[in-house]
Amino acid sequence: MNAAVVQKLGEPPRCEPFPEPVAGDHEVLVQVRAAALKPVDRQVASGTHYASPSVVPFICGTDGVGYLSDGQRVFFGGCRPPYGAMAQQTVVPNAFVFPVPAALNDEVAAAIPNPGVSAWLALTFRAKLARGENVLILGATGVTGRLAIKMAKLLGAGRVVAAGRNPQALQSLAQLGAEATIRLDVDEKELNQSFVREAGASGFQVVLDYLWGRPTEAFLSAITAKTFAAIGTETRLVQAGESAGPTISLPAAVLRSTALTILGTAGIPSRDVLTGALKQVMDHAAKGELQMDIASVPLAKIATAWNSEQSGRRIVVIP
Repeated sequence: MNAAVVQKLGEPPRCEPFPEPVAGDHEVLVQVRAAALKPVDRQVASGTHYASPSVVPFICGTDGVGYLSDGQRVFFGGCRPPYGAMAQQTVVPNAFVFPVPAALNDEVAAAIPNPGVSAWLALTFRAKLARGENVLILGATGVTGRLAIKMAKLLGAGRVVAAGRNPQALQSLAQLGAEATIRLDVDEKELNQSFVREAGASGFQVVLDYLWGRPTEAFLSAITAKTFAAIGTETRLVQAGESAGPTISLPAAVLRSTALTILGTAGIPSRDVLTGALKQVMDHAAKGELQMDIASVPLAKIATAWNSEQSGRRIVVIP
């Protein structure tokens, strides 16, 4: 079979022959129809991710859509190394296949679960967003951030503010439900003023942070109290990405003067929680309430597509 094979960590995969998998106990074979190319796939292939294989060659891709031997169309994940999703065939545990709504085509069904479930769990399972609460999304112009805006509104958020580094992309976020936007590509003073202005008297109860680095530091500086004052609102910040930097400087005054809780995404939750989130995301997508900008690429062109810039768009590989 053909597959996107990594022969050396740090180099793009290439489409080349690879031995077909054989299912073991509690495993199933999947005839792959589509697999999304995600940031985590690039990290794994580069060798910088904690889950990067130590042995090459291996096939790229963490999840996708395909058919089982009985004809059932499923979304799958958890491919057994050295197999991955970007191949004509792969092998996964029985427990990691999920039915796909008929209303979703293969490309959407492959592209939306990873960012969609990530955003849904960040808002519900981690931040525990309640109806009427205000939400700030740091990194709202990316694939996951755009979905998070719409999800926050579907979950009953009061006011959603979208912050991003792409001025052109920010202009399109109002149609997703963002009441206001914040440009992050400005100087420190203007950025601080923007955060203070949009927080207003009611503040942000939930912050989804896909950036970390300088934007997060600027936001924390903006919400740090400058005088002794009663706490007006509590803020739950969910750290979900680091595209602007892997570290921040966190002054003690931030934690002493504000009611701030910083949460991680906490890895993979229980199967029940994960399955429930996946069903919600798939159902909303099937109704047309969640949409993505997708670019389909044949497996034969994976090396070319690997490093192409696709801001706000998800590449889907078709074997």
